[in-house]
Amino acid sequence: MAVSAGVVGFHEAASILGREWASAGKFGEFQCASGPGPSVTFGRGAALTRSDIFGNASLSSVSVRSQSSSRSEACGSQSSRKRSALCAIADRLAKDFGGTEESSRVSTESDSADAKVNYNWEEQWYPLYLTREVPKDAPLGLTVFDRNLVVFYDGDGKLNCLEDRCPHRAAKLSEGQLMDGRLECLYHGWQFQGDGSCTKIPQLAPGAKIPKQACARSYALKESQGVLWVWMADHRSAPYDKVPYFDHYDVEGYAEFGGVHVLPYDYSVLLENLMDPAHIPISHDRSDGPRSRRELAEAMVFNITERSDEGFAGNWHLVSTPEVMNFTRFSAPGVAYTEQKKVLPDGVQLRFSATILCRPAGQGSAMLIIRFGNSRADGKTASWLMTRVPRWYLHMRASVIFEQDMAFLSSQNEVLVREGKPTKDLYLNLKSQDVFVEEYRKWLDKVGHGMPYYYGHRTFSPAPVSAVQEASPAGLSASASSTHPAKGAFGHRYARDPTNRYFRHVVHCKACRTALRNFQAGQKAALVVAALSAGLAAVLSKPASRAAFVALAFLMAAVHWACSRGVAALTENWFRPHKATL
Repeated sequence: MAVSAGVVGFHEAASILGREWASAGKFGEFQCASGPGPSVTFGRGAALTRSDIFGNASLSSVSVRSQSSSRSEACGSQSSRKRSALCAIADRLAKDFGGTEESSRVSTESDSADAKVNYNWEEQWYPLYLTREVPKDAPLGLTVFDRNLVVFYDGDGKLNCLEDRCPHRAAKLSEGQLMDGRLECLYHGWQFQGDGSCTKIPQLAPGAKIPKQACARSYALKESQGVLWVWMADHRSAPYDKVPYFDHYDVEGYAEFGGVHVLPYDYSVLLENLMDPAHIPISHDRSDGPRSRRELAEAMVFNITERSDEGFAGNWHLVSTPEVMNFTRFSAPGVAYTEQKKVLPDGVQLRFSATILCRPAGQGSAMLIIRFGNSRADGKTASWLMTRVPRWYLHMRASVIFEQDMAFLSSQNEVLVREGKPTKDLYLNLKSQDVFVEEYRKWLDKVGHGMPYYYGHRTFSPAPVSAVQEASPAGLSASASSTHPAKGAFGHRYARDPTNRYFRHVVHCKACRTALRNFQAGQKAALVVAALSAGLAAVLSKPASRAAFVALAFLMAAVHWACSRGVAALTENWFRPHKATL
């Protein structure tokens, strides 16, 4: 039986859910579905060896699908080691810390590059969108890998998914409109029902029948716990009972918030980042919870507890705090989950969870549905933050975290594509921080042959066309001329920029679009009232009245400034202070 598994860093969500409970209390123990797996320990006073520094890549193996000039081979022989500066550094560090022998490798089950399993990327349920964010008055264009889809509500209020391509002349149906519960292509007016059948062709000759070929391919959809999932294979074969289900959403008193984010790098790079808790103190220094302080960066202890063809699971903790245990799962094709339990000062157990659903949205693009939540064992609401802080503010704080990582992950994506090598030839994985990263890439070794493209630990298969050609086969101008598929996305004020916060998140979030409209309206109203107040203060003769209107003018100026900061929070990216030019 396939085992759901995955990893995501707890502290990356802790700051959003509040600092009041992130470091207090005693953490509970986790019960895993299977017995303990091979444990990897690395702590103070432990002996370091070369494999402790570089990870567990086999020093003598060569992938049949990778280039032979790998770093592993360079470290594999005595003569090569003398010529390799990297290996010399590794040997020196191992000697300094007292290591004399090679340590055991991180894992033994997934080292073989030939251990492929049956996998078909189409026969998977992909997280498509948050149901509440799907517009009811317009079609929504989305992608899975390079497959273009369009989602819309029909006249019965049912959600449907078709291939985003009109069978007439291949125009995008997502550029169309909804007419009486049917999706109309705005090129020639052909209309389609939710099952893809064509019901109207305005130019059809009198008495002629609509051709049977005039239909759009339909895909199976399933709404579950607020998330819309799509089955990419034949809709008739969709196993609806296999849609991922998360039990913690049903716990009494469970409170959560989440949102949709589009990120400008490959989904595998995103998942890798979510399985890397070691980057949090450095990348998110003083912005992502009490542990996100660069001086607190330290080694970690990992334990892989489950492996299957569908993913893996494990737990990890910092060397200095073994009582703070994080349980993590990864399950195909892109579900990363973490859970942490602790006992609060009042003796009640608190359960924190972060569920992150990743969807490949084409080369160099990933869509992320992120949901944080918690619950108390007594059923009471666990955090006031969930109900009292505006959603748009929580979403903007999450956007800051993604922007802090964006430059690193985008450049990492560039290296993977440009070098055309598996990650064992590009990464120097440490056992004290990169165990889950390597585990994920090894899982890709097993299943990547069933994907359009992938970059595994030992093997890789590039996309059949370049990312630029896939995104803009007719040129950048032709691609940019089409309307952005999300609501509120094509305003005169904002040029389309896939790295900008507005296009990455706001266009996909009703709460943030509403907040933006309100801030913009507040700016205009405050400006008008301030101008009127200043004018009245200038013409009135009574000192008291003049003083009152002057005060009102200053107050409206302050309101205008506050609204401008709100607009900036929803439309401008965060940047590192040392990169500032002004």
